[in-house]
This record gives sequence, structure tokens and C-alpha cells, in this order.
Amino acid sequence: MFASILLLGLCVVFIIVQLKSRRPKNFPPGPAPLPILGNILHLSLENPLKDFERLRKSYGNVYSVFLGPKAAVVINGLKAMKEAIVTKGSDFAGRPQDLFINETTRRKGVILADYGTSWKEHRRFALMTLKNFGLGKNSMEERIHGEIQYIIDALEKSIGQTISPQLMFHNAASNIICQVLFGKRYEYEDEFIKVIVQCFTENAKIANGPWAMLYDSFPIIRSLPLPFNKAFKNVETCQKLAINLVNEHKNTRVPGEPRDFVDCYLDRMDKEKEDGSTFSEAQLTMYALDLHFAGTDTTSNTILTGFLYLMTYPHIQERCQQEIDEVLEGKAQASFDDRLNMPYMQAVIHEVQRIANTVPLSVFHCTTKDTELMGYSIPRGTLIIPNLTSVLNEEGQWKAPNEFNPENFLNDQGAFVKPEAFMPFSAGPRMCLGEGLARMELFLILVTLLRKFKFIWPEDAGEPDYNPVYGVTLTPKPYHMKIQLRAAQ
Repeated sequence: MFASILLLGLCVVFIIVQLKSRRPKNFPPGPAPLPILGNILHLSLENPLKDFERLRKSYGNVYSVFLGPKAAVVINGLKAMKEAIVTKGSDFAGRPQDLFINETTRRKGVILADYGTSWKEHRRFALMTLKNFGLGKNSMEERIHGEIQYIIDALEKSIGQTISPQLMFHNAASNIICQVLFGKRYEYEDEFIKVIVQCFTENAKIANGPWAMLYDSFPIIRSLPLPFNKAFKNVETCQKLAINLVNEHKNTRVPGEPRDFVDCYLDRMDKEKEDGSTFSEAQLTMYALDLHFAGTDTTSNTILTGFLYLMTYPHIQERCQQEIDEVLEGKAQASFDDRLNMPYMQAVIHEVQRIANTVPLSVFHCTTKDTELMGYSIPRGTLIIPNLTSVLNEEGQWKAPNEFNPENFLNDQGAFVKPEAFMPFSAGPRMCLGEGLARMELFLILVTLLRKFKFIWPEDAGEPDYNPVYGVTLTPKPYHMKIQLRAAQ
């Protein structure tokens, strides 16, 4: 009897040892993982950002955690981040291909595509096409100003009233990228934009929420009818809309005379009809949705963060308006080039981006080969989590890392400066494709609206809550704003 119990005990211990996740030799340190569960219990499934910071204090700027049986390396701080995604950019430029977010996109598109020929060709195509369609030129400014007028019209109807701006800014950002991609804009009440914005908003929350983390960590639950299935339905809904738009373009386009991004892609497909081409309609629909999502959620949430702080720091809002009035005196509208004469406004916009921390964990990377980081050995295929929060709030990199303060971007002479640690768009080969468009949108929207309106925190709104809602993108908690018309400038 005793021998049987002893044998059973030894078998249990052996199974536990076999199931226990092991760190490879010279792998970054981290908390001891549990069998099967890994370090899931060390992380809040709702919002792990504080847990990542806590583990950083214990294990340093490069440490590892196990999401179930899968090892992941978390990168923190400017020095480690630069070594990984800039100096050794190609080593860390892969994308994991077995996570929830990849499954929902069926591994199509460009943002989540793995490092390789198809990704390189599609990224090069996107950069070239965005440039050809006026990114950084007057045509793009005109599109943005055209959309700003719709925002102004909506705000003018609410003078003296209190409104919720969330949907308005999401719709505006969506329309700007829609014009680039599809050559059309939608009224804010249009069913298309309502559905697209709702699906994007829901999926941003699901993709970095508890159910997605459980999906990534425990493949056994993937076939169960759990809440993460909502994201798959949302992607199907968006894909049907995108397919309809592509079919419209196929019926109305004139080859060689592109009107927008989709026409450019179809022209490219005409030139590359051989079997080896990476360009296809299946790629195009997800590619367009990729860029639409990236160009909507991040920009709108940054604008929402900006107005939250401008209302609750009225002295900063007033100083911005004073500079705007001085620089734009006599001009009908702002130009993106005006930023060069607005150091304080530039500092405020960059500080809004820093504090908004819109994509706190970037998009997960994956190593493309065996490599090293800060003296540690990282095997090929290792999941990499770039903790951009740690860089945007790093002590020693900022004058005031833990507060909203435009002085973070001004030198002693009041000139605008951009510290090396400012990387809200990430950096290296996987740097955000839409950085140029986002910068132009933020400047023109904020300057134009601040020139015309005063934004006031409502008297009955209580204390502002600056803690964002966690997701793929951080979203400010819903708030209201009161609108006043400024004196004619």
C-alpha cells in the first residue's frame, strides 16, 4: 500500500515537472511559472500594465513571463527598447502567428503580417501610396480641413450646451482615413460608419482583454462559445462591408487612373497577375480594414485625451489659444507648416500623445532568429512585448514623467524639442505606417477647434477621471464637454 502511494506521488511529481514551463539557458529572468497556467496569476487579466511595472522593478528592464506554457519577453526602458526594435530591428520584427488577434484577421493585412516578402512589399506599397495621395501635401490638408468643418458644424449647434464628444471624434477620424482608402466620406448618422466604429471599438477592448489573454494562453478553450467569439463576428461584419466597397471600385474604376488607395491596389494587382504575387483581393479587404482601424481608434482616442486635459488645465488651453491667435492672425485656416511657428502648441500635442499612451504595449513582436538583448539569449520565435508605457514614463528621460506638463517638450529657451524617449508610434521597421497622417490630423484638428471654441469642464461633472479604459488602445473614460464660442479672431 505504501509503495503504491509512493509510486503515485512520484508519478504526480514527474507529471508536474514535465508540465512546468522552463526558461532556456541565459533567458531573461522572471517569476516562477506554475504548471499549465504559467504566470497568468501574476497578471491582471483586465489591465496588466501595473503588473508589468511591478515585475520590472523586481527583474529589470528585460524579463520574461509565461502566458500559459508560452514564454514571452517584456522589454522596458529606452535603452533596451532601442537595442531591440531599432538596432536589431529585423531580429525583432516578426509577428506571433498563433494569437487571438492573428486568428481574427486570418493573418491577412499588413500590421499583423509576419516579417517576410509579403509584409515588406505591402508596407512599401502603403508608404508609397499614402505619399502619392498627398500625405504631407496640400491635398491631405484639404481632406482634413473638409472633415473639420463637419466637427465645427456639430459643435456650433451645441454652443452653451454640454455634449459627449466620443462618437464625434471617432467618426471624424474614421472619415479622414475613409477618404484616403475608399475615396468617400459618410454622414455621422450613416449605418456604415456606425457599424465600423462600433466593431473597431469593441474589438480594441476584446483583443487586449481577459478573454483574449485566456484564448492565447489555453488553446483548449478556443472552440468553446465564449465572449471572444464576438470579435470574430465583428471582423466578418467589417469584411463584408469592405468586400462591397472593393466590388464597387472594380465596377467603377478606370485602370491607371486611381482615385484612392483601393484603386491603387487593384492597379497593382493588374500588373502582378502571375501566381507568385502577394497582392490579392483577400489581402486587400483585410489590408484596408487594418489601415482603417489603425487610423481611427488611435487618433480619435488621442484627440479625446487632448480635450480632457485642455479642459481640466484651462491655463494651458488659454496659452495655446494665445499662440494660435498670434501665428494665424489674418489667415483663413491653419496649415501644417504653421506648427514650425507654434512651439508651445507642438509641445502640448506631443505631451497629449505621451500621456495618452494610446497603444501601451505596441503590437506584439516575435523574434525572427536566435538573437541577444542586453546580454540575454532570446531564441527564434519568442513572443516579444514592447512596453511603450515604460519608455513614455521613464524616470530620467522626462522633466515631469508622471504628470501632464508641456515643459517635457520645451527647452530652457521655450523652443520645441522632442526627446529620444518619445515613441508613441513605436520605432524601427515596424513603426506605425500612419504616423505622418496622425501628426497632421492632431495638429490641424486641435488648432482649428481651439481657435474657434473654448472647451469647459462642466460644473456638474465632478472630478475628472484620467484613468483610461484598457484595450489594444487606451481609451479615455466617457466624459462631457461644454462649448463656448470665442470672440472672432
